Amino acid sequence: MKAIIIKLFFITGLFLFTENIWAQNPPNWTSKQLMEPSELASVIKTQKIIPVIFSVGPAATIPHSIDIGMVKDKANLDKLKKELGKFPKQTKIVVYCGCCPFEHCPNVRPAIEVLKEMKFTNYYLLNLPHNIKTDWMDKGYPTAKL
Repeated sequence: MKAIIIKLFFITGLFLFTENIWAQNPPNWTSKQLMEPSELASVIKTQKIIPVIFSVGPAATIPHSIDIGMVKDKANLDKLKKELGKFPKQTKIVVYCGCCPFEHCPNVRPAIEVLKEMKFTNYYLLNLPHNIKTDWMDKGYPTAKL
């Protein structure tokens, strides 16, 4: 019985160690920098002052968003930097991807890092913790004609 417990303990430890190796880096944004989808959808619907919206994922699903493409690719990351260079540092900016859950997303962290490096002060990550379909489309928020 003791040998079984030791083996189980070893296997559990190995699993946790392995999972930790494969985990993404921790978020590089704060909870205050998350914008709720309902907030952005409301602004878009009312046509009030719409922030600059960047799609850093596979598709510009949200109206008024600038389609950068997946910023995990250097060419698209450079494209984001070039586009950001057109705006003052205090511009309200929202970035989103929505390809997959945040913990697996290869695009949101590089986008946030670029905003930090370029010293933008008023930027947000759209809170799409699952994906664009679940957290935006399924809720009936406005979508761009793709």
